[in-house]
Amino acid sequence: MAVDLVKDFFQDTDVDVIEIPESSATVALAAQALKTEPDQIAKTLSYLVNDQPILIVMAGEARTDNRKYKDTFHKKAKMIPFDQVEDYIGHAPGGVCPFAVKDNVKVYLDQSLKRHETVFPAAGSENSAVKLTIPQLEKYSGYEAWVDVTKTAE
Repeated sequence: MAVDLVKDFFQDTDVDVIEIPESSATVALAAQALKTEPDQIAKTLSYLVNDQPILIVMAGEARTDNRKYKDTFHKKAKMIPFDQVEDYIGHAPGGVCPFAVKDNVKVYLDQSLKRHETVFPAAGSENSAVKLTIPQLEKYSGYEAWVDVTKTAE
């Protein structure tokens, strides 16, 4: 199970994988289960760029801005089909996170996350998460770059 891969990934760190009895597969469910604001949930979206999988980690209430995405990646945003996410990334939808992913997956962090001192990305399953500071997220995600590809609700 992918959550076990994430637990192994964090084994020799000071980061604990939080497992909860209820689902945290959506931003709203995760925020409720973790007793935090929805925007502090660091959702991880899966895209294909030139047939290569990428992950973009963004604040929970942020949405992809198609113009910014295209300006950054020089391609129209194309999400990985739901039933193919696990094959491409190594985690199933609801538990996708930037940790313990397949080797060819590049991770990008969106500027929307910088509004928060701590964020809660998933940890490989529909009922797990980790609490990280932004520097910890940078360290453990192995990110390629910070990007600005989202818009927030006004």
